Order: sequence, then C-alpha cells, then structure tokens
Amino acid sequence: MYDIISNSPFFRGLNPSEVESILGKISHSIKTFSKGQTIAQREEEVKNLCIVVAGSVKGEMVDFSGKILKIEEMFAPQPIAHAFLFGERNRYPVDVIALEDCKILFIPKPDVIRMLQQSDVILRNYLNAISNRAQFLSNKLWFLSFKTIKEKVAHYLLSLTKSDSKATILLPKSHQELAELFGVTRPSLARVFAELQDEGIITVNRREISIINRNRLLEMIR
Repeated sequence: MYDIISNSPFFRGLNPSEVESILGKISHSIKTFSKGQTIAQREEEVKNLCIVVAGSVKGEMVDFSGKILKIEEMFAPQPIAHAFLFGERNRYPVDVIALEDCKILFIPKPDVIRMLQQSDVILRNYLNAISNRAQFLSNKLWFLSFKTIKEKVAHYLLSLTKSDSKATILLPKSHQELAELFGVTRPSLARVFAELQDEGIITVNRREISIINRNRLLEMIR
C-alpha cells in the first residue's frame, strides 16, 4: 500500500518506507467503498485530505433539471478535493461517487498541517498540487464557456493532438463518457461527430478519429 501512496502527488520524492514512517506518526484511516456508493456529498465540509489508494471515483453534479454532469474521474493514487481542504468555504464542490470498489486514505486536517510543518518535501508537493488544480479549473472554465456542443468537441479533439495539421487519435473515453463530460445526450454528441465528418473536418471510425482539417477546428473555438 505504501508504494502506491508514495506515488501520490503529495508524497512524490519520498520512498515507501519514508511514507510509512510519516503516516505512523499521525492519525489516518483507510476506508473501503463499494461501486456506486457516495463517498462525499456536495456542500459537505472537507475535513480530511483524501487520497484514492485503490480503484477509482468520480465527481459529478446534478443540475436543476436532474441532469447529471460528470466533472472528473480520479484514479489511485490521486487526491480528492485537496484544493478545498483549506479556505473560508471548504466544502465539496461535487458529489464524490465510487466508480468501482475502492479504498480511500483519510488524513484529518490537523494532521495534514502537522505534515506540512514537518516536511519541506510534502509542503512543496502540496503547493504544487494546489497550483496545478487552479490551472486545471481555469482550463475547465474556459471549456465550459463554449456555448455549442460542436465548440466543445472541437476543443476536446484539439487538446488530444499536437500542432500537426493532420492526426489520427484514439479517444480515451467512450461516446457515452464524453456525453456525460459535455453535459449532453449521446445522440446529440453523435450528431455533432456526424456533422464534422460530413463537413470534411474529421473522419470517425468508432473511437478512432482522424483530423482532416485542423484549421476548421481552430476556427470554431476562436
């Protein structure tokens, strides 16, 4: 277990025995959750630093119409809502649900503070993790600013490619997962992919996408 935890962003640079020694001096617990079980609810106070040590979880929001919008998936050994542990309004921004049977490491806030005070490595890692999270959320807001599904798809495809004018990529997510990510229905997403193909911008072969006209995709998000 400690070899997994040592790969977490917070313990990077420490070997498993060092992680075991640090955790042995503070309060912590590991809890098991079943697939579909709620780990934390939106607006619940964040009292612990939580790290996925086995399995995976997802963060999702439900809008006023009841539509579920998947925000992010987190796999071991990623942290959960670490940017919300401190601050004046330290509440979970989303519901956290187990994607599969999983185990979560819980470290109470006072013990997190103790770790930060005692280890320069963990302090630096924590600051880097917070900064990376802020950058991720900034990019997420930019993505959500796109008004149409076509704009979101264009941005997503461009983010998976380099500057090559033509490229073939394998989508890391299924169309259903992409629909949840974009907050749309699967048929609506399928229509957009079909339109882009009809316009000669991409070709689609299940999860394999060939970008034919990168400039057209760029024009959609400008």
